[in-house]
Amino acid sequence: MEKKFETKAIRTQIERSQFLEHSVPMYLTSSFVFEDAEDMRASFAEEKERNIYSRYSNPNSSEFIEKVCQMEGAEDGFAFASGMAAVFSTFAALLESGDHILSARSIFGSTHTLLTQFLPKWNIGHSYFKIDQLDEIEQLITSKTKVIYAETPTNPGVDVLDLEALGNIAKKHGLILIIDNCFASPYLQQPIKFGADLVIHSGTKLMDGQGRVLAGITVGKKTLMDKIYRFSRITGPALSPFNAWVLSKSLETLALRVDRHCANALQLAEFLEGHEGVNWVRYPFLKSHPKYEIAKKQMKLGGCVVAFEVAGGIEAGRKFFDAIQLLSLSANLGDSRSIVTHPASTTHSKLSLEERAAVGITDGMVRVSVGLEHIEDIIEDIAQALN
Repeated sequence: MEKKFETKAIRTQIERSQFLEHSVPMYLTSSFVFEDAEDMRASFAEEKERNIYSRYSNPNSSEFIEKVCQMEGAEDGFAFASGMAAVFSTFAALLESGDHILSARSIFGSTHTLLTQFLPKWNIGHSYFKIDQLDEIEQLITSKTKVIYAETPTNPGVDVLDLEALGNIAKKHGLILIIDNCFASPYLQQPIKFGADLVIHSGTKLMDGQGRVLAGITVGKKTLMDKIYRFSRITGPALSPFNAWVLSKSLETLALRVDRHCANALQLAEFLEGHEGVNWVRYPFLKSHPKYEIAKKQMKLGGCVVAFEVAGGIEAGRKFFDAIQLLSLSANLGDSRSIVTHPASTTHSKLSLEERAAVGITDGMVRVSVGLEHIEDIIEDIAQALN
Protein backbone atom coordinates (compact mmCIF):
# COMPACT_ATOMS: atom_id res chain seq x y z
CA MET A 1 0.00 0.00 0.00
CA GLU A 2 1.26 3.47 -0.91
CA LYS A 3 2.29 5.32 2.25
CA LYS A 4 1.01 8.82 2.94
CA PHE A 5 3.30 11.87 2.83
CA GLU A 6 3.76 12.19 6.59
CA THR A 7 4.69 8.51 6.89
CA LYS A 8 7.23 8.71 4.07
CA ALA A 9 8.90 11.62 5.83
CA ILE A 10 9.48 9.51 8.95
CA ARG A 11 9.67 5.86 7.90
CA THR A 12 12.41 5.89 5.31
CA GLN A 13 14.15 2.52 5.09
CA ILE A 14 17.60 2.77 6.66
CA GLU A 15 20.54 0.44 7.08
CA ARG A 16 21.16 -0.06 10.78
CA SER A 17 24.58 -0.71 12.24
CA GLN A 18 25.40 -3.49 14.68
CA PHE A 19 23.99 -1.24 17.43
CA LEU A 20 20.46 -1.39 15.91
CA GLU A 21 19.83 2.32 16.45
CA HIS A 22 16.25 3.60 16.13
CA SER A 23 17.28 7.02 14.82
CA VAL A 24 19.80 7.33 12.01
CA PRO A 25 23.24 8.22 13.45
CA MET A 26 25.59 10.83 12.02
CA TYR A 27 28.28 9.54 9.69
CA LEU A 28 30.88 12.28 10.14
CA THR A 29 33.54 10.73 7.98
CA SER A 30 35.26 12.03 4.89
CA SER A 31 35.95 8.58 3.43
CA PHE A 32 35.14 4.88 3.74
CA VAL A 33 37.44 1.84 3.87
CA PHE A 34 37.51 -1.18 1.59
CA GLU A 35 37.60 -4.86 2.49
CA ASP A 36 40.40 -5.71 0.07
CA ALA A 37 42.01 -4.72 -3.25
CA GLU A 38 39.22 -6.22 -5.33
CA ASP A 39 36.55 -4.40 -3.31
CA MET A 40 38.42 -1.14 -3.89
CA ARG A 41 38.79 -1.77 -7.63
CA ALA A 42 35.16 -2.78 -8.12
CA SER A 43 33.92 0.21 -6.14
CA PHE A 44 35.84 2.75 -8.23
CA ALA A 45 34.81 0.92 -11.39
CA GLU A 46 31.18 1.42 -10.26
CA GLU A 47 30.52 -2.30 -10.44
CA LYS A 48 28.89 -2.06 -7.02
CA GLU A 49 26.99 0.63 -5.16
CA ARG A 50 28.77 1.67 -1.99
CA ASN A 51 30.10 4.75 -0.23
CA ILE A 52 33.62 5.73 -1.26
CA TYR A 53 34.05 9.37 -0.32
CA SER A 54 31.58 11.81 1.23
CA ARG A 55 31.98 14.22 -1.69
CA TYR A 56 30.31 11.48 -3.77
CA SER A 57 27.83 10.04 -1.26
CA ASN A 58 27.33 9.52 2.45
CA PRO A 59 24.65 7.57 4.39
CA ASN A 60 23.23 10.82 5.79
CA SER A 61 22.96 12.61 2.47
CA SER A 62 21.58 9.43 0.88
CA GLU A 63 18.79 9.25 3.48
CA PHE A 64 17.93 12.93 2.95
CA ILE A 65 17.86 12.46 -0.83
CA GLU A 66 15.70 9.34 -0.54
CA LYS A 67 13.14 11.17 1.60
CA VAL A 68 12.86 14.11 -0.80
CA CYS A 69 12.59 11.75 -3.78
CA GLN A 70 9.71 9.92 -2.09
CA MET A 71 8.00 13.23 -1.27
CA GLU A 72 8.39 14.63 -4.80
CA GLY A 73 7.78 11.40 -6.70
CA ALA A 74 11.30 11.57 -8.18
CA GLU A 75 13.58 8.79 -9.35
CA ASP A 76 16.89 10.13 -8.04
CA GLY A 77 18.55 13.18 -6.56
CA PHE A 78 21.70 14.90 -5.31
CA ALA A 79 22.12 17.09 -2.23
CA PHE A 80 24.11 20.32 -2.35
CA ALA A 81 25.75 22.71 0.10
CA SER A 82 23.21 25.46 -0.72
CA GLY A 83 20.20 26.16 -2.87
CA MET A 84 22.22 28.21 -5.35
CA ALA A 85 24.79 25.40 -5.61
CA ALA A 86 21.88 23.20 -6.68
CA VAL A 87 20.69 25.74 -9.27
CA PHE A 88 24.15 26.35 -10.76
CA SER A 89 25.22 22.69 -10.77
CA THR A 90 21.97 21.62 -12.41
CA PHE A 91 22.43 24.15 -15.21
CA ALA A 92 26.14 23.48 -15.60
CA ALA A 93 25.68 19.71 -15.79
CA LEU A 94 22.95 19.81 -18.43
CA LEU A 95 23.88 22.77 -20.65
CA GLU A 96 26.60 23.20 -23.24
CA SER A 97 28.06 26.22 -25.01
CA GLY A 98 25.45 27.61 -27.38
CA ASP A 99 22.45 26.31 -25.42
CA HIS A 100 19.53 28.55 -24.45
CA ILE A 101 17.44 28.74 -21.27
CA LEU A 102 13.87 30.01 -21.32
CA SER A 103 13.16 31.34 -17.85
CA ALA A 104 10.29 33.04 -16.08
CA ARG A 105 11.16 36.67 -15.46
CA SER A 106 10.14 36.44 -11.78
CA ILE A 107 13.01 34.50 -10.20
CA PHE A 108 15.32 34.81 -7.20
CA GLY A 109 17.87 37.63 -7.54
CA SER A 110 20.91 35.34 -7.44
CA THR A 111 19.43 33.11 -10.15
CA HIS A 112 18.86 36.20 -12.29
CA THR A 113 22.52 37.17 -11.80
CA LEU A 114 23.61 33.65 -12.73
CA LEU A 115 21.63 33.82 -15.99
CA THR A 116 22.69 37.33 -16.93
CA GLN A 117 26.32 37.57 -15.77
CA PHE A 118 27.88 34.13 -15.38
CA LEU A 119 26.33 31.66 -17.83
CA PRO A 120 26.93 34.05 -20.77
CA LYS A 121 30.68 33.63 -20.07
CA TRP A 122 30.22 30.07 -21.36
CA ASN A 123 28.01 31.17 -24.28
CA ILE A 124 24.81 29.99 -22.60
CA GLY A 125 22.00 32.41 -23.40
CA HIS A 126 18.57 33.03 -21.94
CA SER A 127 15.24 34.68 -22.66
CA TYR A 128 12.61 35.72 -20.12
CA PHE A 129 8.89 35.15 -20.39
CA LYS A 130 6.26 36.96 -18.35
CA ILE A 131 4.50 34.72 -15.86
CA ASP A 132 1.06 35.89 -16.98
CA GLN A 133 1.79 35.34 -20.68
CA LEU A 134 2.51 31.63 -20.96
CA ASP A 135 0.91 31.59 -24.41
CA GLU A 136 3.92 33.59 -25.66
CA ILE A 137 6.50 31.06 -24.46
CA GLU A 138 6.48 29.09 -27.69
CA GLN A 139 7.40 32.24 -29.63
CA LEU A 140 10.61 32.48 -27.59
CA ILE A 141 11.70 28.86 -28.14
CA THR A 142 14.65 28.56 -30.54
CA SER A 143 16.59 25.62 -31.98
CA LYS A 144 19.08 26.17 -29.15
CA THR A 145 16.52 26.13 -26.31
CA LYS A 146 17.13 23.22 -23.97
CA VAL A 147 15.55 24.19 -20.63
CA ILE A 148 12.42 25.90 -19.33
CA TYR A 149 12.99 27.20 -15.81
CA ALA A 150 10.54 28.73 -13.33
CA GLU A 151 9.68 29.22 -9.66
CA THR A 152 6.14 28.92 -8.37
CA PRO A 153 5.13 30.59 -6.15
CA THR A 154 7.67 33.22 -7.16
CA ASN A 155 10.19 35.10 -5.04
CA PRO A 156 9.35 37.68 -3.78
CA GLY A 157 6.00 38.57 -5.40
CA VAL A 158 4.23 35.28 -4.61
CA ASP A 159 2.90 34.98 -8.15
CA VAL A 160 1.75 31.57 -9.36
CA LEU A 161 2.58 29.82 -12.64
CA ASP A 162 0.48 27.10 -14.21
CA LEU A 163 2.64 23.98 -13.86
CA GLU A 164 0.45 21.86 -16.10
CA ALA A 165 0.67 24.43 -18.91
CA LEU A 166 4.46 24.60 -18.55
CA GLY A 167 4.67 20.81 -18.54
CA ASN A 168 2.64 20.55 -21.74
CA ILE A 169 4.84 23.11 -23.53
CA ALA A 170 8.04 21.38 -22.41
CA LYS A 171 6.77 17.98 -23.53
CA LYS A 172 5.58 19.31 -26.89
CA HIS A 173 8.99 20.77 -27.72
CA GLY A 174 11.16 18.12 -26.04
CA LEU A 175 12.57 20.54 -23.45
CA ILE A 176 13.71 19.94 -19.88
CA LEU A 177 11.33 21.57 -17.39
CA ILE A 178 13.06 22.59 -14.14
CA ILE A 179 10.95 23.99 -11.29
CA ASP A 180 12.21 25.70 -8.14
CA ASN A 181 9.73 24.39 -5.55
CA CYS A 182 11.28 26.14 -2.57
CA PHE A 183 8.33 28.37 -1.61
CA ALA A 184 5.87 25.48 -1.61
CA SER A 185 7.98 22.58 -0.27
CA PRO A 186 7.21 19.00 -1.36
CA TYR A 187 4.35 18.92 1.15
CA LEU A 188 2.30 21.56 -0.66
CA GLN A 189 3.21 20.88 -4.28
CA GLN A 190 4.83 18.17 -6.41
CA PRO A 191 5.74 19.67 -9.82
CA ILE A 192 6.67 16.27 -11.29
CA LYS A 193 2.96 15.38 -11.25
CA PHE A 194 2.39 18.26 -13.68
CA GLY A 195 5.24 17.46 -16.07
CA ALA A 196 8.42 18.79 -14.45
CA ASP A 197 11.58 16.79 -15.19
CA LEU A 198 13.61 18.19 -12.30
CA VAL A 199 12.71 19.95 -9.04
CA ILE A 200 15.08 22.15 -7.07
CA HIS A 201 14.88 23.19 -3.42
CA SER A 202 16.80 25.42 -1.12
CA GLY A 203 16.78 23.16 1.93
CA THR A 204 17.76 26.24 3.92
CA LYS A 205 14.13 27.34 3.87
CA LEU A 206 11.07 25.27 4.90
CA MET A 207 12.90 21.94 4.77
CA ASP A 208 15.14 22.96 7.67
CA GLY A 209 12.57 25.37 9.00
CA GLN A 210 14.61 26.71 11.90
CA GLY A 211 17.34 28.79 10.30
CA ARG A 212 20.17 26.41 11.20
CA VAL A 213 21.81 25.09 8.04
CA LEU A 214 22.42 25.84 4.37
CA ALA A 215 21.43 23.17 1.86
CA GLY A 216 20.09 22.53 -1.61
CA ILE A 217 18.78 19.53 -3.50
CA THR A 218 17.80 18.60 -7.05
CA VAL A 219 15.57 15.58 -7.71
CA GLY A 220 13.93 14.16 -10.81
CA LYS A 221 14.50 11.84 -13.75
CA LYS A 222 17.35 9.38 -13.25
CA THR A 223 18.84 9.99 -16.70
CA LEU A 224 19.17 13.71 -15.98
CA MET A 225 20.25 13.21 -12.37
CA ASP A 226 23.08 10.93 -13.52
CA LYS A 227 24.59 13.86 -15.43
CA ILE A 228 24.12 16.17 -12.43
CA TYR A 229 25.66 13.57 -10.09
CA ARG A 230 28.74 13.09 -12.28
CA PHE A 231 29.28 16.84 -12.62
CA SER A 232 28.85 17.38 -8.88
CA ARG A 233 31.02 14.42 -7.92
CA ILE A 234 33.92 16.12 -9.71
CA THR A 235 33.24 19.77 -8.84
CA GLY A 236 32.46 19.17 -5.17
CA PRO A 237 29.35 21.17 -4.14
CA ALA A 238 28.09 18.29 -1.95
CA LEU A 239 26.05 18.76 1.22
CA SER A 240 27.88 17.98 4.47
CA PRO A 241 26.83 14.81 6.34
CA PHE A 242 25.96 16.81 9.46
CA ASN A 243 23.65 19.20 7.60
CA ALA A 244 22.07 16.24 5.78
CA TRP A 245 21.36 14.60 9.16
CA VAL A 246 19.77 17.83 10.46
CA LEU A 247 17.60 18.14 7.36
CA SER A 248 16.47 14.52 7.41
CA LYS A 249 15.28 15.03 10.97
CA SER A 250 13.58 18.30 10.01
CA LEU A 251 11.61 16.61 7.24
CA GLU A 252 9.90 14.41 9.85
CA THR A 253 8.00 17.49 11.07
CA LEU A 254 7.63 19.28 7.71
CA ALA A 255 3.90 18.62 7.34
CA LEU A 256 3.10 19.75 10.88
CA ARG A 257 5.16 22.91 10.56
CA VAL A 258 3.93 23.89 7.10
CA ASP A 259 0.29 23.45 8.13
CA ARG A 260 0.86 26.04 10.87
CA HIS A 261 2.88 28.34 8.58
CA CYS A 262 0.04 28.35 6.05
CA ALA A 263 -2.73 28.90 8.59
CA ASN A 264 -0.85 31.88 10.04
CA ALA A 265 -0.01 33.29 6.60
CA LEU A 266 -3.62 33.20 5.41
CA GLN A 267 -4.83 34.99 8.55
CA LEU A 268 -2.14 37.65 8.16
CA ALA A 269 -3.01 38.13 4.47
CA GLU A 270 -6.69 38.55 5.31
CA PHE A 271 -5.83 41.14 7.98
CA LEU A 272 -3.58 43.11 5.63
CA GLU A 273 -6.16 43.08 2.85
CA GLY A 274 -8.44 45.23 4.97
CA HIS A 275 -5.78 47.64 6.30
CA GLU A 276 -5.83 51.23 5.08
CA GLY A 277 -2.02 51.46 5.29
CA VAL A 278 -1.59 48.75 2.65
CA ASN A 279 -1.96 49.29 -1.11
CA TRP A 280 -2.20 45.62 -2.10
CA VAL A 281 -1.66 42.11 -0.71
CA ARG A 282 -0.63 38.96 -2.54
CA TYR A 283 -1.04 35.44 -1.17
CA PRO A 284 -1.89 32.37 -3.32
CA PHE A 285 -4.90 31.29 -1.25
CA LEU A 286 -6.48 34.74 -1.05
CA LYS A 287 -9.45 34.80 -3.41
CA SER A 288 -8.21 38.17 -4.67
CA HIS A 289 -5.00 36.59 -5.97
CA PRO A 290 -5.14 36.64 -9.80
CA LYS A 291 -4.04 32.98 -9.97
CA TYR A 292 -6.14 31.75 -7.04
CA GLU A 293 -7.80 28.94 -9.03
CA ILE A 294 -4.48 27.67 -10.38
CA ALA A 295 -2.96 27.78 -6.90
CA LYS A 296 -5.86 25.73 -5.55
CA LYS A 297 -5.39 23.19 -8.37
CA GLN A 298 -1.69 22.54 -7.82
CA MET A 299 -1.06 23.45 -4.16
CA LYS A 300 -2.42 21.90 -0.99
CA LEU A 301 -2.20 25.24 0.90
CA GLY A 302 -0.86 28.71 0.13
CA GLY A 303 2.61 28.61 1.66
CA CYS A 304 4.34 30.74 4.27
CA VAL A 305 5.08 33.93 2.30
CA VAL A 306 2.86 37.00 2.07
CA ALA A 307 3.79 40.02 -0.06
CA PHE A 308 2.26 43.48 0.32
CA GLU A 309 2.99 47.12 -0.42
CA VAL A 310 3.09 49.74 2.30
CA ALA A 311 1.14 52.87 1.39
CA GLY A 312 3.19 56.06 1.35
CA GLY A 313 6.22 55.05 -0.71
CA ILE A 314 9.79 54.31 0.30
CA GLU A 315 9.81 56.60 3.33
CA ALA A 316 6.73 54.91 4.79
CA GLY A 317 8.37 51.57 4.08
CA ARG A 318 11.53 52.57 5.94
CA LYS A 319 9.47 53.67 8.94
CA PHE A 320 7.61 50.35 8.85
CA PHE A 321 10.81 48.32 9.03
CA ASP A 322 12.29 50.50 11.77
CA ALA A 323 9.10 50.11 13.81
CA ILE A 324 9.07 46.28 13.74
CA GLN A 325 9.66 44.89 17.24
CA LEU A 326 8.91 41.15 17.35
CA LEU A 327 9.56 39.96 13.80
CA SER A 328 13.10 39.58 12.47
CA LEU A 329 14.62 41.81 9.80
CA SER A 330 16.39 39.19 7.71
CA ALA A 331 16.73 37.92 4.15
CA ASN A 332 15.83 34.30 4.90
CA LEU A 333 12.41 32.63 4.77
CA GLY A 334 10.67 29.45 5.87
CA ASP A 335 11.94 29.86 9.44
CA SER A 336 10.01 29.14 12.63
CA ARG A 337 10.58 32.84 13.37
CA SER A 338 8.60 35.32 11.28
CA ILE A 339 10.79 37.46 9.03
CA VAL A 340 10.15 40.73 7.21
CA THR A 341 12.30 41.57 4.19
CA HIS A 342 12.60 44.56 1.87
CA PRO A 343 13.35 42.85 -1.49
CA ALA A 344 14.30 46.06 -3.35
CA SER A 345 17.24 46.69 -1.01
CA THR A 346 18.17 43.09 -0.11
CA THR A 347 17.37 39.89 -2.04
CA HIS A 348 16.77 41.69 -5.37
CA SER A 349 19.01 44.73 -4.89
CA LYS A 350 21.33 43.63 -7.72
CA LEU A 351 18.49 44.10 -10.21
CA SER A 352 18.12 47.48 -11.87
CA LEU A 353 15.10 49.66 -11.15
CA GLU A 354 13.66 48.65 -14.53
CA GLU A 355 14.27 44.94 -13.88
CA ARG A 356 12.56 45.14 -10.49
CA ALA A 357 9.61 47.00 -11.99
CA ALA A 358 9.25 44.29 -14.65
CA VAL A 359 8.57 41.68 -11.97
CA GLY A 360 6.45 43.90 -9.72
CA ILE A 361 9.05 44.66 -7.04
CA THR A 362 8.25 48.16 -5.87
CA ASP A 363 10.18 50.24 -3.34
CA GLY A 364 7.32 49.77 -0.88
CA MET A 365 7.03 45.97 -1.26
CA VAL A 366 7.38 43.93 1.91
CA ARG A 367 7.89 40.16 1.95
CA VAL A 368 6.80 38.43 5.13
CA SER A 369 7.86 34.88 5.83
CA VAL A 370 5.19 33.99 8.35
CA GLY A 371 6.53 31.84 11.15
CA LEU A 372 5.13 29.66 13.89
CA GLU A 373 4.55 32.27 16.59
CA HIS A 374 0.97 32.86 17.71
CA ILE A 375 -0.81 34.64 14.88
CA GLU A 376 -2.19 37.34 17.17
CA ASP A 377 1.36 38.35 18.13
CA ILE A 378 2.46 38.41 14.49
CA ILE A 379 -0.48 40.59 13.46
CA GLU A 380 -0.05 42.89 16.46
CA ASP A 381 3.57 43.64 15.58
CA ILE A 382 2.84 44.31 11.90
CA ALA A 383 -0.20 46.42 12.79
CA GLN A 384 1.73 48.65 15.17
CA ALA A 385 4.51 49.07 12.60
CA LEU A 386 1.99 50.06 9.93
CA ASN A 387 0.34 52.51 12.28
